Amino acid sequence: MRYPANRFCARTHIHFDIDQAPAGQARTALSAAVRISRVKTYDISTDPARLQLPAIHAYLTRSYWSPGIPQDVVARAIANSLCFGVYLGEEQVGFARVVTDKASFAYLADVYVLEAHRGQGLSKRLVETIQAHPDLQGLRRFLLATRDAHGLYAQFGFMPLARPQTMMEMRTPPAWLIPES
Repeated sequence: MRYPANRFCARTHIHFDIDQAPAGQARTALSAAVRISRVKTYDISTDPARLQLPAIHAYLTRSYWSPGIPQDVVARAIANSLCFGVYLGEEQVGFARVVTDKASFAYLADVYVLEAHRGQGLSKRLVETIQAHPDLQGLRRFLLATRDAHGLYAQFGFMPLARPQTMMEMRTPPAWLIPES
């Protein structure tokens, strides 16, 4: 992981390359790294200045967990969360946010990688980066909700609730989903 010069800054930056073999050709072995034809370089950053609200909103509004969410609600959620952006150059291709008190509790939300960039391990690198963040160490509980990515999160220690009978929730339909009368 690469950090800015000020070690007390909350911004995290990591930089990694993903081999991209031409269609129909197997990936090149590490010993033949000189022959890699293309390399995509992705960054994961917590720098709020790099977040692209229109791109994040565009994805979230078509997601199963927040269909039609207004951009001002996304902006407010981002402002009150520890956010992680995944970038290919200047293009934001992924996102996740953590709602946390940075002491005992965190909730992982709004995790995505754009369809065109999936299948390259970006989600795994994103979750690894989140779990390694200095502000998220020593937490008692780290929650998330997912409909279809249980296998991904299980690799990082997430499991079904140990005692679901102790958990409660209050659900209110978001205003943007309530039909006007």
